[in-house]
Amino acid sequence: MDRIDISIIIVNYRARGLVRECIKGIKQLHTKLRCEIIVVDNSPHEGVGEMLAERFGNVHYLPQDRNIGFAAGNNAGIRIAQGKYIMLLNYDITPLPGSFDYLYTYLENNPAVGMVGPQLINPNGTVQHSYYRFHSFLTPVYRRLWIGRFGFGKRHLDRFLMADMDTTLPVDVDWLLGACLMVRASSIKTVGMMDERFFLYFEDTDWCRRFWKAGLPVRYVPGARMVHLHRRESAKGGGILSLTHKTTRIHVISWLKYILKWRTYGRRAA
Repeated sequence: MDRIDISIIIVNYRARGLVRECIKGIKQLHTKLRCEIIVVDNSPHEGVGEMLAERFGNVHYLPQDRNIGFAAGNNAGIRIAQGKYIMLLNYDITPLPGSFDYLYTYLENNPAVGMVGPQLINPNGTVQHSYYRFHSFLTPVYRRLWIGRFGFGKRHLDRFLMADMDTTLPVDVDWLLGACLMVRASSIKTVGMMDERFFLYFEDTDWCRRFWKAGLPVRYVPGARMVHLHRRESAKGGGILSLTHKTTRIHVISWLKYILKWRTYGRRAA
């Protein structure tokens, strides 16, 4: 079997068109790296498998019998991945030319680094926030409610968002947004896969924390750039009213699971 450099894992849930465009964007990169694409389908009755067979015959397709969640979906892809490196990629991402090569080369040249993530940008070219310090118990409260606008809340959120750091160059961060993460397959053998107790949200935070605990730094690498059609589904409505949305309730449940797991007050696990 030919060597696989990167296994790209895409977890789908009701996003047939975005999956198609994401894979189309990957195919247009013309990278010299040998990549395999694995699509884990959490909504297999919407024609994604047929679309992949028709347009992208060499993509590995893993349909699930139900929506098993984001962490479990990625783990299903990791189990069959053959690449030296594993990339978890959201279907709403369009990688820009050179981005895969940049992340691959960076990890090749920095063997002590455990995980990297690219700079994510909005379709209009502005930079998205995708790197953070670890939460304290009150961080989600400050982010959702009006008290975050007061001085103490704003100072807390500025620290959470690493406003005091120069992020124009590669920098160690506590955790990275899970929209695009790249790790060594060998590191997963040390750290373990994503914690499937997190159905959606905080699985990325938890995984990064476990990388730090294993002595494997997590690094933001802005030299690699990707477009992300990011929508904060859990923030719909804002404030207390957002609790009426299912995604918000899932977010809160995951937050409580994370707090209970780590008994965290914002300190880095390492």
